[in-house]
Amino acid sequence: MQLAGYFNRVDKTQWQSMAKGMGVPLVLLAILGMVVLPLPAVLLDILFSFNIALSLVVILVAVFTRRPIDFGIFPLVLLIATVLRLALNVASTRVVLLEGHEGGDAAGKVIQAFGEVVIGGNYAVGIVVFAILLIINFKVVTAGAGRISEVSARFTLDAMPGKQMAIDADLNAGYIDQDEARKRREEITSEADFYGSMDGASKFVKGDAVAGLFIMLINIVGGLFIGMIQHDLAFGQAIEIYTILTIGDGLVAQIPSLLLSVATAIIVTRENDDQEMGFELTKQLADKRALYVTAALLFVMGIVPGMPHFAFLTFAVLVGGYAYLRDYLQARRDAMPEVVEDSPELTAQPAEVKELGWDDVQHVDTIGLEVGYRLIPLVDRAQGGELLTRIKGVRKKLSQELGFLIPPVHIRDNLDLDPNAYTIAMLGVTIGDAEIAHDNELAINPGQVFGKLDGRPTKDPAFGLDAVWIKPGQREHAQTLGYTVVDAATVVATHLSQLLTNNAYQLLGHEEVQQLLDMLAKQSPKLVEGLVPDILPLSTVVKVLQTLLYEGVPIRDMRTIVQTLSEYGPKSQDPDVLVSAVRIALKRLIMQEINGGKQEIPVITLAPELEQMLHQSLQAGGEDGAGIEPGLAEKMQQSLNEASQQQELAGEPAVLLTSGMLRPVLSRFLKHAVQGLHVLSYQEIPDDKQIRIVSAVGQ
Repeated sequence: MQLAGYFNRVDKTQWQSMAKGMGVPLVLLAILGMVVLPLPAVLLDILFSFNIALSLVVILVAVFTRRPIDFGIFPLVLLIATVLRLALNVASTRVVLLEGHEGGDAAGKVIQAFGEVVIGGNYAVGIVVFAILLIINFKVVTAGAGRISEVSARFTLDAMPGKQMAIDADLNAGYIDQDEARKRREEITSEADFYGSMDGASKFVKGDAVAGLFIMLINIVGGLFIGMIQHDLAFGQAIEIYTILTIGDGLVAQIPSLLLSVATAIIVTRENDDQEMGFELTKQLADKRALYVTAALLFVMGIVPGMPHFAFLTFAVLVGGYAYLRDYLQARRDAMPEVVEDSPELTAQPAEVKELGWDDVQHVDTIGLEVGYRLIPLVDRAQGGELLTRIKGVRKKLSQELGFLIPPVHIRDNLDLDPNAYTIAMLGVTIGDAEIAHDNELAINPGQVFGKLDGRPTKDPAFGLDAVWIKPGQREHAQTLGYTVVDAATVVATHLSQLLTNNAYQLLGHEEVQQLLDMLAKQSPKLVEGLVPDILPLSTVVKVLQTLLYEGVPIRDMRTIVQTLSEYGPKSQDPDVLVSAVRIALKRLIMQEINGGKQEIPVITLAPELEQMLHQSLQAGGEDGAGIEPGLAEKMQQSLNEASQQQELAGEPAVLLTSGMLRPVLSRFLKHAVQGLHVLSYQEIPDDKQIRIVSAVGQ
């Protein structure tokens, strides 16, 4: 018995699923039957009434739906309703032409009512009314809705990559989880599919409006021919009978068509916000200033002699009264105190002033970005700002390149700054600032361009290159002239990336180094367990890693770094000695960062006499370069600057090759004096690489 009951439940479920799935195929077969088989007048009345009811339901759902994509089945409903209406046109045309000579109700009561009651039985009036409805539907509603559908579909598809990147950025930053990201991606896909379908569905509506005109003309001409030749009717009698029936048939079809066209226009013109259309209209149209001015104008028109005083003055009073009532109610709401239910603050006495504590001490942000008020749109997602996404991308890129997690960037507005200015601070100290135009784009001169641009000349904040602020419409022209064009958000993000790269050593502290050691311990526990504090204190490891970052060496290969420190730590605790040992161990990585995978390395060397003089200065106590005679230091910096610029023009890296003893001193001495110069020791050149001396300084 239980098994039989189980099969009964299964059969019932299957029959329910089959019944639900057979609905649409049966409707399509019924539509095909209307085209092929003749229908009685009573059935036509039922189907015409159903068609009008369906159109009313569709337009009301379009009005009450909160978001356009919530009515995602609308394109399919529009297609089925259009095909149904065209099939009804074919069926009613067959009945009108076959039975029209018998009287006005030969094609059914609905067509008769629209032909006699709606247009008063006057076929001339019917033709005019039908023509007006056709023009409104075809030239106004359908044309506008079709254009909006096309533009919306194009813009939605173009915006998909940017929306997908924004979701990925939020996911990587931890603002959303995997489920929320999946939900947002599905919404983006549904939105694109919906507007793409609407673009195609609007073509059905347009074609339906055109078909209505041709069907009416064919029915009138065919009715005259059949009535006069086959049924021996007089011309006047034939044209009156068949024209009224044709106009009635056309109006029965054209009114639902107009309703669906309006529903289409409502769907495609609404913003994709989660609000009902009635609420949006009330909120945005009920501006008290507009209502008061409208009431005043209606009052003036109402007192002009010859005008319909009652109508204009009545609406003036209604509009003015409505505006005053809204203003009064809003003032009452603003004056009411805010009450929070079950809040102890309602009955409690005023709290005593809290004593100051350590929580009141403001800590400085590790990385801070302050913007003027005109640059707020760059960081406001509600206004389409992309700077937050760009900064997340900068943090991710630098974290992968340098080998440790870049801290978050705290962004705030600062009214003390110039409106178009921003400042970048690290540990409370400003390390960079600039002024930009958030609504313009920056055309950067990479070194060779083929013309000038109209705009405001400036300097690229990140690299100091010549640049011009231009309007967005000049982008293509600037690119054809050889300029590199970027938007304002990219300018700020690039400037931030450059400053973080140059000052990365300040971001690495004891906590970050401990995190790196803990991560390495998960893979190589034996390698890490004896390093801190048995061999080296954590502060020495931090100093070594900071120095590597200061000299532009990434610390991604922590395994090699820790292995080298474990090997050389028992021999020396001097950070400079340990840095030199680590650099030699990382020589392949250093060379790859400088010269890629090329076998030949162009280098700049020092003359033997100059190198000997520097060794003597070092032995005299000038470990930081201060012992170098000022005149000699100036000449050496000038010569190295010229050699570095020549290498840059040749598209090659600038590398100064010197002894291992001089390398740390010259690296610190030349870091800010000669931009882009890499100082290497002889031991840091991999064995499989060949050197090519391009110049010798001091000869």
